[in-house]
This record gives sequence, C-alpha cells and structure tokens, in this order.
Amino acid sequence: MLGSIRKFSGSIYAKILLGIIIIPFVFWGMGSSIRGGSKNIVVFIDDDKHSIQEFSEFIKRTAEKKVESNQIENFLSAFIGEKLIEKEIEQHKIILTDTSLSKLIKHQKNFKRDNKFSRTEYEKFLLENNISAVDFESILANEEKKKQILEYIGGGISPSKFLVNITYDKINQKRNIDLINLNDVFKKDLNYSENQIKSYYEKNKNKYTGIYKSIKLVELNQKKMVGNDDFTDLFFKKIDEIDELIIGGENLDYIVQAFNLDKPNFLSIDKSGRNKDSKIIEDISKNLINIISNLNEMEPIILFEDENKYFIVELDKIENIQKNIKDQFTKNEVISDLSKETKRKLTTEIIVKINNNNFSKYDFDDLSKNESVSIKKINLKNIDDDSILKKEVVNQVYSFAEKNIIIVNDIDFSENYLIYIDKVENVTIDESSDEYEKYLKMTENRMATDLFNTYDQYLTNMHKIEINYQALDEIKNYFN
Repeated sequence: MLGSIRKFSGSIYAKILLGIIIIPFVFWGMGSSIRGGSKNIVVFIDDDKHSIQEFSEFIKRTAEKKVESNQIENFLSAFIGEKLIEKEIEQHKIILTDTSLSKLIKHQKNFKRDNKFSRTEYEKFLLENNISAVDFESILANEEKKKQILEYIGGGISPSKFLVNITYDKINQKRNIDLINLNDVFKKDLNYSENQIKSYYEKNKNKYTGIYKSIKLVELNQKKMVGNDDFTDLFFKKIDEIDELIIGGENLDYIVQAFNLDKPNFLSIDKSGRNKDSKIIEDISKNLINIISNLNEMEPIILFEDENKYFIVELDKIENIQKNIKDQFTKNEVISDLSKETKRKLTTEIIVKINNNNFSKYDFDDLSKNESVSIKKINLKNIDDDSILKKEVVNQVYSFAEKNIIIVNDIDFSENYLIYIDKVENVTIDESSDEYEKYLKMTENRMATDLFNTYDQYLTNMHKIEINYQALDEIKNYFN
C-alpha cells in the first residue's frame, strides 16, 4: 500500500486533483445569511443545495495532507469556486466529445510505452490508483472543460509595448537610497533590567508555554528484518504489511513484537525540536520534527520514510508545560519579544510623523546627527537586488515613489530601516531584446490575473450564495 501511495503522489491523477483547488476563484467572499430548516446543507448557490457530505467528499478528494479546522473556509471557497465554474461550463455549453477525450488520454506521457499509447500502462495506472476508468475519465474531462473556460475568459490578450515597458521598468528600474539603520538608533532603548524582563514574563505568561509531545520511535532495520542491508522486495513487502497493520489500528508495541523490531526510543519534544530542558535534540531531522508536530490522538501512529530510512513513530501523550523564566532559552525569548514591542512602538512614532507630513529630509538628516548614526548610501540595481538588503525589504522600497521617506522592516522586526528614496532611474526594453518575450509573457499573465479578478467579481454579482455557518461549524469541529 505504501508503494502505491508513493507512486500516486507523482501521478497525473494527483495533479488533476491539485488543479481543482488552484483555479482563480479560491478567494470567493463569504456571505453571512443562513436559510433555516436545512441543517445538512453547507451552502446554497442560487437554487442549488450542497450538503455537508458533498463538501466533505470534496475535502477528502482535494486535500494533500492532514486538514486543520482553520483551513475549512479556504476549502469552502475552493468548493464554491468549483461549483461556479461548473455553472459557467454549462451556461457556455462547453463540451468534450468522446473522440477529444480519447486523444487527451492518449497524449498523456504516463500512459506511453516506446513513445506510443499503451493500453496496458493505462490499465496499470487505474489499478495502482484504485480508480475506475469511468471515474478517471470523468475527472479528466471536467478538468479539460475548466481549462477551456479559463482560456475562453483570458485568451487573446495582447499587451502593447507601453504595458510591457511598465512591467520591465517596475522590475528593473534603478534606485539610489539613503538608509539609517534604526536598530542603531534604538540600541539604548533595548537594554532591559531583570525586573523589566520578569515583569513582562509575568504579564504574558500564557505566551511562554510549550506543547510537548512524548513519542515512541523505532527505526525499521533491514538487516534485522530480512537478514541483509539491502532494500529488497522482501523488505518492502514487510513495510507494506506494517503499513496495513497501522491502518488496521494496531499499536507500536504489537508491531515491534510481531516483527521482532528494536526496542523503541522515547522522546519528549516541542515543535522547535527541543526537549523539556529547552535543549535541541540532536540527530533528529526537521522532517521528523514536522511529522511529530502533526501527530494527534485521531492519528497517533505513522510509518514514514526519511533520508532513505524507514521509521514508525507513535504518540504517547501531549503536555502543555509552563516555561521557566530562569531557563536561558525562555529568558532570551522574553527579551526578543520585548525588543520587538519596543521597536514596533518607536517605529510607529516615526511613521505617524511621516504620515502627517511632519518628517522631512531635514529631519532625516537631523536624526542621523543627533543619534550619531551614519547614513548609508545604497544603489539598487533592480527589485531582485538582495546583495545588501533582504529581498522583502527591497520589495518594500520599490513600492514607493522618488523623494519619499519610508520605514521598512522584515517580518520579525530584526531589521528596521529609515529610508529616503533619493533617485529613481526608469528603464525601457526594446522589442528586439532577447528578454522582450519574457516580459511580454509576464504582462500577459498580469493582465489575465486582473481579468480573472474582474470575472470573479462578475460572478459575485451574478449568483446568490448563502453559507450555513452552523453546518460549517459542525465540519470544523469534526476536523478539530
């Protein structure tokens, strides 16, 4: 079974299912009204009712990993988008003949042998993925119709040279900026006494708790299981047998005894890979940490592959433990949060002045002199120039016009800069350039996205959508 799952992950069928949820209509707005007396209906689209069961089947069909309750509304948006696309397909009478479907199937690389369509490969694919030809061909046909409706909406876009140059300039214009590192300005405000640190910890104790998962972990050793170190068919046969036992609900102790496996290791670990003493657990991969983080009482045991090794991990218990301020790791965490709060407060004060036109280039220079902090002159070659500043910081700089004073930071406030955009040098691209086709395509894609957003708004106005939030909450509770 595990082998089938591994093959399925790269199959055309998996790509088809993924395609369902990446259509441009996943940002559908949620309404607020509820029709009474339909507790099993999760959404009404015009006069069509869509049940909890239908929506749940959609989630099972499209989810690529374990679903969390906070993702349910995103799935509902995708579900509504799919139903609206189906309505558009019907309205525009888009059809796919049996002949066209046959050509589409025969064109798939997965079903070819010696560069020719192989009925054997097709049947093998259906068998391995446990799907009938009727179901597969229905899904493939629906996906092709969706593709055609989207091409119908966005096809034929031909940007002018002027628009291509706007795209090119937006990415490649050069910018000369003056920069003050605000971390140097704030340095004196970031020294905290022991009392300040302890007081902040006491006021925000709930922030400093750790969820620790105690697990049992065993590696599946080839030599012990089959008598040699090679990945033989016998070894994988036993792997599949273990996978079947896990699916059947057997626990790790039973499996260890049944296959004479090594004694499991016991670990207690949080999502960052630390034990209860805040020490990093050595010799444990990020992949394994992520797998442990996703374990829960509903699915407490899992067989997985990591760096060409096979493991079974079983959840023993989950503990929510208060972190101790005396622990240096926790103390550093508190100081980091205090620093972010201070930086946020001080940058906000400057932003307010800038927004009220009370902070000029004179004030910019004056701040540098008063705080004895140097002004650094930086020349940015393009929006992708991250040789000096992080890309997320550069992107913010490119969002403002010449002669603006702005504050930019990275996501965790570790880098904070006051920037004056001194000069913007605009650029153009010639049609004979080797890169012109690239920027033409980018412009087409941007125009198509704008068109799809307009079409999305058009559908919003065309259809009446009502969501039954009571039913939606039931579904969320199921996935909690």
